[in-house]
Formats: sequence, structure tokens, C-alpha cells
Amino acid sequence: MIKNSILADVGGSPGIDCRGFCRYCYFKGHISKEPLGCKYCPPYKKGCDYCTYSIRESSFGFFPVDMVLNNVYLNYNVYGGDIIRISAGGDLSCYPALIPLTDRLKDMEMPIQLNYTSGKGFDSEIGKEADLLLKNNVLEVSYTVFSTNLDLRREWMNDRTPKASIKNLKRFCESSDVYAASVIIPGVNDGEDLYKTASDLEEMGVKGFILMRFANNREEGLILRNDPIIEGIKPHSIEYFKELVTEIDKNFSFRVTGTPLWDPQLKSPYTIRYEEEMLKKLPKIKKEATILTGKVSAPILNEIFLKITDKVNIISVEKDIACLITIEDIKKIDLKEIKETVIFPGRAFVHDKEIEEVLCRDGIGRLIIRGPDKLTADGEASISMTKEEVIEEEMEGFRKLIEMINFYGV
Repeated sequence: MIKNSILADVGGSPGIDCRGFCRYCYFKGHISKEPLGCKYCPPYKKGCDYCTYSIRESSFGFFPVDMVLNNVYLNYNVYGGDIIRISAGGDLSCYPALIPLTDRLKDMEMPIQLNYTSGKGFDSEIGKEADLLLKNNVLEVSYTVFSTNLDLRREWMNDRTPKASIKNLKRFCESSDVYAASVIIPGVNDGEDLYKTASDLEEMGVKGFILMRFANNREEGLILRNDPIIEGIKPHSIEYFKELVTEIDKNFSFRVTGTPLWDPQLKSPYTIRYEEEMLKKLPKIKKEATILTGKVSAPILNEIFLKITDKVNIISVEKDIACLITIEDIKKIDLKEIKETVIFPGRAFVHDKEIEEVLCRDGIGRLIIRGPDKLTADGEASISMTKEEVIEEEMEGFRKLIEMINFYGV
């Protein structure tokens, strides 16, 4: 069952409220403050708080604990909830009031989840911080481990207390559901080091391990005009990365997924491509449209739509991940390939009016529609989901997409 979470945002900024940037951090080095454009922008103005500031996860330091608590109480009274999810723009382990915050939140008698933390802010080599947080009803933790090699953490994560970080990780594993994560950098923490890290995590009792493909240029997902993050490193190809995720999954007992793909156990993203009966339950497609997407999704979406219709064509931009598409990607599309109705990813970082101008610049008055936010669950989400939950989410997304095709299509 997917739980309704209440967000407790403690603020903070990458590189500032995390004891310094990791060497591979995709927020490092960005200078541009120009708005990207997004679904939240007003119709005639490119730029809003989300695509100008929030996407850079920048705030004026950590928020006072009373402010965080007030927001939690307000959201709970309005929307209710089953679990409290604490998140930060900086690193949660560096939030000075993290333990007092959880101490007060535990009175709400709901499980608490710590969103991504690296442990860089923990100083106790006996795991004291984890013990206190566990006592305060923290039952799930997402932990960026990178490597269990202390020297690699010190060098690549700017971790001044790597022994304390790993000790706290171990304590969390003993008494809560821990989903570890590692950004995989070729020649650094892949190969033998990845196997050693996975072996250590298995011994600790980790619930799952998310492998995250390193991005070093625009096509791989950097949208803040700060590529390359690290000179001279070529990230793993999509194909190789998928094989690596599969290999680690086969050799260890915990759940393993990858982002931007793949989930070997659930065959996600797009699990429904293997479920013929579920595809038959989708609404019939009655009109024509073009769907724009990223390089990861394009071949899979093409496979799905070829099974159910000949009225839809899939066009891939040069960006790997669909929700990170920007207007620069759209400008490179060959307009001869697109139909009179075009549906693009709901979370793409483009302004509606600007993408319409770009895709109609050949004089054809096309109808440009922002599609559903999600059609599937990536590895970061699916690692804690069941197959039924993933399929349910995909069916909902595809129904919305097909409804749009049938309403706006030609």
C-alpha cells in the first residue's frame, strides 16, 4: 500500500549546508539563475519560484525547527497522512535540530522517514546519532553511501568523519529499513569497490541498494549549465549501466534498482509492456498524435504503442531523462517527423508558450499539450514498491495519456 506522506522540509542548500560539495554533485558549479520554464509558470511569463529557485534547491540556510513543525502540523490538519518524510536541500545529517525535530514529531505517533542523507554531518563513531533518531520513531532511511571505503568517502564525498558515517549507517540497518544509494563513477567506485560495498551492505542488513548513473553533461541530465562536473570522466552507457544493475542484483540478497533505469525484479520502468492483459484494458486510441520523450523511455514507449495502435509515433530528444527535457532539446527536433498534435512530458522544464513557438516555427499550427507527470516509476521509487503498485501507477499514467490523445489528437 502506497502511503500518504507529510513533508517536513528543513531547507538548506547544496554545498553549503552539507559540509561541502561532493566532487560529483550535480549542483556544483552552476552560475546561471535564468528560469528554465515549467508547468507551474503563468501562461505569458517564463519563470516561477520552482524553475528558478527550487530546482536549484537553494534556500537561505536551514529552517528553524518551529517553522518546520508548524508546516507539518498545518499539512497534517489539511491533508492527513500516514508517514512523515523529512527532507532537505542540504544534507539532513547536517541539520542541527534533526534530533530535537524527530523528538517532537514522534508525538504524532507516525513512522518517520529520513530522505536522502549522506551521514556527513554525523560525528559519533559509535553511532550515537542513529540510536537517538531510531528512538524517535525513525523507521526508514535513504542513505547515500557511495562507498564503504573510508578513503574514497573522504576524497570523493568530502566526508570529514567517514568512520562515523558508516557506523551510523550500520546502526540504522540494524533497526530500520535502509535504502542505500551510490552514484557510480567509472574507475572510482565501480568494479571491485562496488562489490565490496555491496557485500558490506549485505552484511549490515540493508533493505535495498540504488545504483545511480553519474551524469557529466547535458544529454545525461545536467540542466544548470554547469557541465562537465568532472573533467575527463565518461559515464557508463545506458546499456552497460543496465547490465551492471542486473549483475549486482543477481549476486546479492537485497533489492537492487538503478536510476535512470532499471529494476531487475519488477522489470521497471514500464512493467506493463510485459503484461498483455493489462495493455488490453487500456482505452482504445482513436486519434493520431506524436509523443516526445527522452532516450531512455523512447524505445520502450515505442514498443508499447506498437502493440496497441498505429496512430502514435514516439520521438526522442537527445536528453536521456524525459522530465529533464529543456527548450534546447526541443529546438533540435526535426519538425517533419511530428504530427499536428504533440504531447510532451508533464514535468519537462519548458515554458508552454515557448515550446509551442518552437514546434510551430515551420508555419504549421500544431496543438502542443503537456502530458501526465509520470508514466512509470523509476528505480528510486520502485525499490520500495510492489509489482502491483508499479503497474497501478503505470496504468493510471497511460490512461491519462490516452485520454489526452483521444481528446486533442487529429
